[in-house]
Amino acid sequence: MGRDSGSGGRPGVQRPGSGSGGRPGFRRPGSDGRPRFRRRDHSVAPWIRTRLRTAPGAAVALALLVMATACLAAAFPRAVERYEDAGLRRAVVDATAPRTSLQVSAPQPGTYIPQSERESAVSPASMRKAYERVLNVVERPLAVDPAQSMYGVRNVNNLEAAETWLPMPSGLPAQMSLAAQSGLAEHSRMSAGRLPRAGDTVTTATREVEAAVTTETAKRLNIKVGSVIHVPGMQRDPLAVRITGIVAPRDPESAYWTTQPLLRTPSLIRPPTQGGEPETYWLGALLLPPDAAPVLLGTPGEPARYWLLTPDPAALTAHDLSRLGSAVASLESGPGLVKVRDSTDADTGVSTDLDEVLASYAQLRSGVRPLVSVAAFGTGAVAVVVLLMAGRLTADRRTELALLRARGASLRGLTRRLVTETAVVALPAGALGLAGALLLVPYGRAPYAVGAALAVTLLACAALPLRALAAHRVVGVHGAREDLTSVRPSRRRTIAELTLLVLASAAVLALRSRGTSGTSDEALGSGASGDLGSSGDQLVAMAPVLIGVIAALVLVRLYPLPLRWLARPAGRMRGAIGHLSLARAGRTSVSTVLPLLALLTALTTAAFGGSVLAGVADARDRAAVLNLGADARVEAEGALPATLPERVRSAPGVREVTPLSIAYEAKPGAGVESVPLAGVDPEGYARLADRTGLGAFPAGELKASPAGGSSKSATDGGSAQPGTESSAEDGGSGSAKAPLPALASSAVADRYGTHPFSLRLSDGSDVTVRITLVRDLTPALPGTDFLIVDRAGLGTVAARPTTLLVTGDQVSGGALRKAVAAGTGADTDPTARADVRLRSEERARYVDSPLQSGAERVYAAAVAAGSGYAVLALLLALVRAAPERAALLARLRTMGLTRSQGRRLLVLEALPQALLAAAGGILTGWAAVRLLAPGIDLTSIALATPGGAPPTGTAALHTDPASLFLPALTVLLLATGIAAGQAWWTGRRGSVRELRAGDSR
Repeated sequence: MGRDSGSGGRPGVQRPGSGSGGRPGFRRPGSDGRPRFRRRDHSVAPWIRTRLRTAPGAAVALALLVMATACLAAAFPRAVERYEDAGLRRAVVDATAPRTSLQVSAPQPGTYIPQSERESAVSPASMRKAYERVLNVVERPLAVDPAQSMYGVRNVNNLEAAETWLPMPSGLPAQMSLAAQSGLAEHSRMSAGRLPRAGDTVTTATREVEAAVTTETAKRLNIKVGSVIHVPGMQRDPLAVRITGIVAPRDPESAYWTTQPLLRTPSLIRPPTQGGEPETYWLGALLLPPDAAPVLLGTPGEPARYWLLTPDPAALTAHDLSRLGSAVASLESGPGLVKVRDSTDADTGVSTDLDEVLASYAQLRSGVRPLVSVAAFGTGAVAVVVLLMAGRLTADRRTELALLRARGASLRGLTRRLVTETAVVALPAGALGLAGALLLVPYGRAPYAVGAALAVTLLACAALPLRALAAHRVVGVHGAREDLTSVRPSRRRTIAELTLLVLASAAVLALRSRGTSGTSDEALGSGASGDLGSSGDQLVAMAPVLIGVIAALVLVRLYPLPLRWLARPAGRMRGAIGHLSLARAGRTSVSTVLPLLALLTALTTAAFGGSVLAGVADARDRAAVLNLGADARVEAEGALPATLPERVRSAPGVREVTPLSIAYEAKPGAGVESVPLAGVDPEGYARLADRTGLGAFPAGELKASPAGGSSKSATDGGSAQPGTESSAEDGGSGSAKAPLPALASSAVADRYGTHPFSLRLSDGSDVTVRITLVRDLTPALPGTDFLIVDRAGLGTVAARPTTLLVTGDQVSGGALRKAVAAGTGADTDPTARADVRLRSEERARYVDSPLQSGAERVYAAAVAAGSGYAVLALLLALVRAAPERAALLARLRTMGLTRSQGRRLLVLEALPQALLAAAGGILTGWAAVRLLAPGIDLTSIALATPGGAPPTGTAALHTDPASLFLPALTVLLLATGIAAGQAWWTGRRGSVRELRAGDSR
């Protein structure tokens, strides 16, 4: 029987819908004119599911790597922004309100206008309206704290009080400053009485007003509730001010009380005099109610209106630094000042030191920020290399991808599949890393963090597809050998390496010539936290990274040479382990350049960063020693008790005490200039100078001559005249005394030479000295001007110790202060106290700004992260070679290789690369520090100077041996330890799987 051609099946059987006899409801697609429905292609989804199920470990590892890297990248700009903002706010707070407040002041209304209008101009309603208008003039981002801002009227010239019951230390009458300031009730609490009130309408002719004083003013000026103080009037009778209350500041350190300290605390004023005994008088403040301000117009005190605007530190941000400076400049002498005058008075002026505070902070940040950028670029470079290595590790599915290409897969389709496969893992991991960064560092702007995490995620997604695209451009199954000893570098690689060499040389030269703080404050202030400067500054910051890259490329080119030199003698040795390990090391793939690049970059960054941190610590220790001269310093304005040195010596942790007699106002000859003079015990002081490294000298050259001292008291029979070399004694006996040998600074030695000259001390005695030793530094006196002499050659009064230099291993501050207080009697007499300073406390004083401490923490975290990425790069390299090594050991065990021989083989195979990385890291780190040290100034980050004072000394970059050798030794131990562990683990497992799998090559 014939086959039915229409059915395509068994004879006599029709398919459903193939003919009129088919079952109803089954129709051939398109038979009724409707479009055919094509089945959806689900080829992409099965591919992703299959890959994730086949290699879940690799997917999880990639996700963890992307998540950690995205978290670090997103947290970095937020951490930088956090400590920069905290540093700016601390700088503004530490500068105190008198410097940072915007002081808007206007003179009293002109006398040419009617008196009623003058009184209305200083009324609370007018002052309040003007205050609100001035607030509207202040431009963002400068924000004003209304709670700490105030306005009022005060007299510029102080007014004498006629009351004789007020204290008069020198017979001069006390003077008063009258101020009608807003907000007294909100910033004070009643201690006695009640707040003052204006009562009826106060005018210029009002005879009596009420006022309040603070507790300190009342205590020092003997003012009580009900006291009446009279101050002069102008063309009227004296004004009577009745004290109705005594108030205590709620927060004495708030801007309300510190902007004008006189309102809180009276002052003892010493006017300038022409000789004679100095005269003093008390100056206090009387706090009037705001409604009583018009009465000040009737006094000769030249009343002035003022509006004090206190910036809100919490609203200040470092990325708005340039705009803050512009806002302040506009108010001082720009469009803002014009608007302020339109709102208040034509003669209104604005003054503040806030611009100086901002400039000081900008200078500090300009020195700190480039150093942080060096660590950021180093860690970022290592992280990028590790991400590329992870992509390469996944991209080594050479057989699978080559088979797909051979079966007709296009490069575009293959790349799309690999991008999708990686994105399924990387995108959620990047999102989790970003969320972790936002939780870990909850402060800062989110856009920079999102951008950093997105860049990491995109790099992770592109690493595998781009590597596969480059490796499988041409369809092929077997590739050529890629051993270091057989593959010659291409022209493109040579050009790329030369380009990097040129960039590295340019960066090093720029850093050596310009330094790390070559950018302007404006450029730094206008950048965001994540923007570490211009392109030129980024090139400078990348100098250590570029040095590491060049070193890695050079070492990869030189790596085959020592292997060839060692292969010949190893081949003549007994046993095959040495020869086989060198042969295996020589057959290392050229892909080893990535792990070597990561290791050298991380080791260079770690060495550079460790040297920076060590230089910062050494600079602070050195500055503390320069300021104190020892581990602790006890100093008083007058002479210390004779028993105090022994009492201090018995304190816990004290090893030695060196007494000093310091006269800061010693005047050479008949001049008016003074030179600090210190009398010391030569033996003990020489030991101290040698121990601290501050101008060591032979003790014998400073000892006074046994012929007698050269000090002569002015109360003796014949005092020496300034400038003479000898003095007459007891009516002119004529016996000349030898001058005291002196140790002087270079500046003093250049000024006075080596000839004897006389010094007049503060007690009136004279001493003749001759400079015999010259040193730049000395423990007794900081600075560049000093003279050191033997204390035995001074008079009885001048030789009494005023300072003690204490040395010891662990000097206890509490025990030392307790011993000094007991020895000086400060427990019972506060005026006898002595100042005690410890080197540890002095060192902590240099970490003044959160900008410095935050930069140190970020720098240390960046170096630690870079080291972690280097270890990860080493692990990835070893994991990539693990299957091949396992197969090698399995085959060699069938030929009689023992387990110990297998361990030695893997260790010796990994040793050349580990030695190369360790030695290269040490040399590269040393070279980077040596090359870049002339352009690195650590003074800004190391030595904080409260109040903008110049720092003590400088901080230079030097090589830290621990930072050079410890990371390199860690890499060496990890490489050999992992190889030995792999050999041990492979020996415990069976070799059937490896033998069946065959050679992975």
